[in-house]
Amino acid sequence: MSNLVTRKSVMILYSSPTCVLSHCARFVLQEKGIAADVEFYDPEKPPKELLADNPNCAATADNPRGVSPTLVERDLVLYDSRIIMEYLDERFPHPPLHQMDPVSRATARMLIKRIDQDWYQLLDDVLYTGEKKSAKAKKTLRESLLNAAPIFEARPYFMSDEFSLVDCVIAPLLWRMPSIGIDLSAAHDDAINKYAQRIFRRSAFARSLSDAEKDMAELPK
Repeated sequence: MSNLVTRKSVMILYSSPTCVLSHCARFVLQEKGIAADVEFYDPEKPPKELLADNPNCAATADNPRGVSPTLVERDLVLYDSRIIMEYLDERFPHPPLHQMDPVSRATARMLIKRIDQDWYQLLDDVLYTGEKKSAKAKKTLRESLLNAAPIFEARPYFMSDEFSLVDCVIAPLLWRMPSIGIDLSAAHDDAINKYAQRIFRRSAFARSLSDAEKDMAELPK
């Protein structure tokens, strides 16, 4: 096991292999070509050095997936996925994944907040609650995504003509839909799936997948 000095001399992203929030951060790493070590761990048995930096990384009854990912760079420790994504975009500014003007950046942050509240919370309910609540959340999530089909259809990327952090948030969520039994092909000439396939074809997305995530869906040929 690396000692503390050695470990903190490089950037390390500790990631659960199936955590959707971790997947978002890994996608940003790959899009920006950042040299970092990605260390996958079992949330049921996180490594001791990770527990020292982020005691909440372990899975518990209240938080079955634990708090993942955790980014360690020398003395900096971050363990909120959205903060990690923002940090990586600012720390490595090229290529930018946020628009440069303050209004566009604020709008993107609000979009991500809304996606987290409306879609990610439902995904958590599907994955980590009892059967009855999970089934209800699955139905609500599918309907909510299908209702947004015109938004997916309107522009090449989500509410934008350019790929952005918002797409890095949405793509890992859409990747998981087949594995939880949600079919999104029923609206606006398959608009959501066309958007998803456009993102999944990015080489960075393929590189962002853990082995476990590769089993959730198929990459487009």
